[in-house]
Amino acid sequence: MATKLILIISILRFLSFMTLFTKSIAQSANYVGDDCKNSTEQSLTATYKSNLNKVLSLLSSDAIVSKGYNHTSIGDNTVDAVYGLYDCRGDVRGSFCQFCVSTAASDIPQHCPNRASVTIWYNFCILRYSNHNFFGKLTTDPSWYNISGSENINNPQELEKAEDNMQSLIKEATLDTKNLFAMGEFNLSTNKKRYGMVQCSRDLNDKQCNQCLGAMLDKVPKCCGTKIGWQVLAPSCLIKYDDFKFYELIYQTSTPLAAGQGGSKKSNTLIIIIVIVLVAAVALMSCCIYFIWRLNHSNKDGLESETISISLHDRKENDSINSNLPIIPLIWIKQSTNNFSELCKLGEGGFGPVYKGNLVDGTEVAIKRLSITSGQGSQEFKNEVIFIAKLQHRNLVRLLGCCIEDNEKLLVYEYMPNSSLDFHLFGTNDEKRKLLDWKLRLNIINGIAKGLLYLHEDSRLRVIHRDLKASNVLLDQEMNPKISDFGLARAFEKDQAQENTRRVVGTYGYMSPEYAMEGLYSVKSDVFSFGVLLLEIICGQRNSGFYLGEHGQSLLIYSWNLWHEGKSLELVDPILKETYIANEVVRCIHIGLLCVQEDAIDRPTMSNVVVMFASDTMALPNPNHPAFSVGRNVKEHGSTSKTSNDLSVNEITISNVFPR
Repeated sequence: MATKLILIISILRFLSFMTLFTKSIAQSANYVGDDCKNSTEQSLTATYKSNLNKVLSLLSSDAIVSKGYNHTSIGDNTVDAVYGLYDCRGDVRGSFCQFCVSTAASDIPQHCPNRASVTIWYNFCILRYSNHNFFGKLTTDPSWYNISGSENINNPQELEKAEDNMQSLIKEATLDTKNLFAMGEFNLSTNKKRYGMVQCSRDLNDKQCNQCLGAMLDKVPKCCGTKIGWQVLAPSCLIKYDDFKFYELIYQTSTPLAAGQGGSKKSNTLIIIIVIVLVAAVALMSCCIYFIWRLNHSNKDGLESETISISLHDRKENDSINSNLPIIPLIWIKQSTNNFSELCKLGEGGFGPVYKGNLVDGTEVAIKRLSITSGQGSQEFKNEVIFIAKLQHRNLVRLLGCCIEDNEKLLVYEYMPNSSLDFHLFGTNDEKRKLLDWKLRLNIINGIAKGLLYLHEDSRLRVIHRDLKASNVLLDQEMNPKISDFGLARAFEKDQAQENTRRVVGTYGYMSPEYAMEGLYSVKSDVFSFGVLLLEIICGQRNSGFYLGEHGQSLLIYSWNLWHEGKSLELVDPILKETYIANEVVRCIHIGLLCVQEDAIDRPTMSNVVVMFASDTMALPNPNHPAFSVGRNVKEHGSTSKTSNDLSVNEITISNVFPR
């Protein structure tokens, strides 16, 4: 037992060292640019879109096991053929490369929608695809440049030195090593250093690479020769020069540079020593883990040891969820949350606790951790991963990655500093509520509508959210709304109208009557929930608690009665009395009442709703009597959440209602 304890402590110390070491070399996959402005949007066939998704998926999954480059194609020599490649920076391998390529693959539809050919750059990688075969073909046009900072060169001769330095790197990349990649450090004076990098796409030969890099270097005097830091790039190559070390020579395998040409034999020797030590340490750790495993299996008490590595089952489950989604190592997440410290905890819901963390590059994230005792399990977890990873819209929360390791299931989202809509809308802090003036509330309403429209009609999947409510709308730094929590969502075929289920899940007060009573759900179910939420935003009160208030009836019935009597403005939150515009409020209430009509056929689609908001002159039909309020005598909103302490990613609510 003592031997086991010593081994475990040694392994944990090694992991701690590896975490610090990894943190020092890791950077995020930061977007640099794309070539989409040089092409026009076009109508892509369904087959081409399907082939493109397959190519992006293959490239993303391949990146973690390759040497940093690969290419593939689907539908060779056909009209709908797609050719794609990725090329990670020469000092990047494994999870860093895969994280960058996966990020690029998931961002392309957002940055460059409906393009048959795209090139997109990140600081770690380049990703290209096209409807024609470009493998092995030199492409230097179009080209772009980026300026790093605004500091100018004081010494006119420095530009000449910079060109000489970059020429030495081009020679190394194309003649000496023929690796098509080189980077190095240059001494300008005793106290001044410069750093450079050149790289070509590895489908080129060394002559094509030399030609491409030379063409980029020729552009420097015209575009950025007066600046200290710059980058010039084309689809086939790039050159970069700056006054700080923007790379790490961890995986460099090229021949050491001669003195004065960047770096030194001493530094490269040190790198080789570090790599050898790391390899030996990993091997030692593997032996220790195996020894512990043997000890555990020979233990008559049958006690389970702590799992240090990812289990085979987790690997299979991980692979089956979504190959495009970046996998973030558990050790990074533990480091960012101080091992899930209570100080980092934002709150807890039905899914489990939510923590605030920082990735290795300093990016703030919200981390949802599936609780072992959660009533929601793997299916809801998979739903989140499958749907959010495939959906990209400015009004949907963005999933940055996931982790399935050591029996942990974690989702990593972009952090929403302004919490959820219900925190501001229904909170007791009047100062917080005053932030939601009429202009901001109208912007939030429009943003939610556009997010739902994307889910229902414009996304790759036709998604029914099934749990739209104020707590599932998050607010970013600029108070823009983002729909979250897709644990209960379902996908429809494009021609599918509705679905039936025996397991009715959702939140009291937001469920449409046909769903609550018969288990029928469709896009019109989400429209109903949107209508309820719209009326809540206007009046500043929850639908679920409205019946128990002074009015003695549901929010929907009360709103309809006021509209029928021509007194709609009496519904408005008193805190808005100095900011609202009467005709806008009345029109919004009218649209909300159209959305909550009892018969689903009478409700508009979200595309109609968005048009109604956009047009002030469009005549609106009179709404029929709204549906009854499901569960209106339930306090709050039937949530399974335990606490809601300024959550950035909110809990999934599951409420079982049996059809009558």
